[in-house]
Amino acid sequence: MNTAQGILDELLEPVGACLTPEVAEQLTKLRAPESVQVRIEELAGKSEAGTLSDAEREEFAALVSMGNFIAILQSKARKLLKNRPA
Repeated sequence: MNTAQGILDELLEPVGACLTPEVAEQLTKLRAPESVQVRIEELAGKSEAGTLSDAEREEFAALVSMGNFIAILQSKARKLLKNRPA
């Protein structure tokens, strides 16, 4: 897996191994605040239209990267919760 997301997933493997069930449960509930969601949608629209400024392009890339980071942690949390003994 040589994609940036695949590499990030591999780098976060030790973090996933450290999760307790309680922390994992909280991670699965993590959501971006409404204001951040609105901003992402705004930037996504401008990206599709090709009208992002350089600063907006950097902001959008950072938000997407953060979203990927959180999604990977949530995936590891769900995996831990699914595989824990009953």
